Amino acid sequence: MSTLPLLDTLLLGWREEIEAALARVLAELPGPASTVRQAMRHAVLGGGKRLRPLLTLAVCRACGGRTEEALVPAAALELVHAYSLVHDDLPAMDDDALRRGRPTVHVAFGEAAAILAGDALLTLAFELLATHPEGAGAAPRRAEAVATVARAAGASGMVGGQQADLEAERTAAGSVDPGHLRWIHVHKTGALLGAAAEIGALHAGWEAARREPLARYGCALGLAFQIADDILDATASREALGKTPGKDARAGKATYPLLFGLEESRRMAEEQMEAALAELRAAGVADDGGVLDSLTRAAVRRQA
Repeated sequence: MSTLPLLDTLLLGWREEIEAALARVLAELPGPASTVRQAMRHAVLGGGKRLRPLLTLAVCRACGGRTEEALVPAAALELVHAYSLVHDDLPAMDDDALRRGRPTVHVAFGEAAAILAGDALLTLAFELLATHPEGAGAAPRRAEAVATVARAAGASGMVGGQQADLEAERTAAGSVDPGHLRWIHVHKTGALLGAAAEIGALHAGWEAARREPLARYGCALGLAFQIADDILDATASREALGKTPGKDARAGKATYPLLFGLEESRRMAEEQMEAALAELRAAGVADDGGVLDSLTRAAVRRQA
């Protein structure tokens, strides 16, 4: 992502810690229900950007916290994200057969197992949020983390954005109101990224009022990220994406390139990225080495 030694060292170390934490919480279990755990592992351990947990750790560090206290909550956010992808890929939703270069969970294990695996990932995420970091002193933070992620993942956040996205497919794509499309992206993608930033600050000891700019940062980053995703769906190859390109257009989805064209969409993604960075500055985080700045830019300017 960058040639900065500090950024490279931190991201490499954090990625290794995140992968190890995910492997631990998704350890294979024997018995009649082992298939669902295999499906969960397939959904999570097959690669991914790990943007949400990386964001949690980066914000925690920038807010003066100890990243080891935020590691398991960060992993929990990746489980919420993975659950959403498992369900998003189902025939009743986007009906996709490829994710991260591998068969989607319902293709590999069947629709029933995919639904159950998604359910299990979500409930495991909340178990982790409710129990980490350990100790009586962290109990108020754990409770607040559960509430924060629940709001971001539910009907007022990610799930609501997904429903609005599905309903927009029934409308002529070119006639979808740009404000409505923005609402979909902010809720479907931005809400959980906002929660990821908030959780990092929460476990660094920041109070709710101080975390508000970070929630706005995540939402702006989510919008920029999703505009970039729309562009990649229209321009990148299957090999680069690890999933089927062009599905948005074939499904009749409203996208930023469809409404505004590729060049204007690229400009809008950059504009939203700068808005996100402005919220970071407003939050007053100590972004030593430009880690959050670089992570934000890399997330939006990615090529896959």
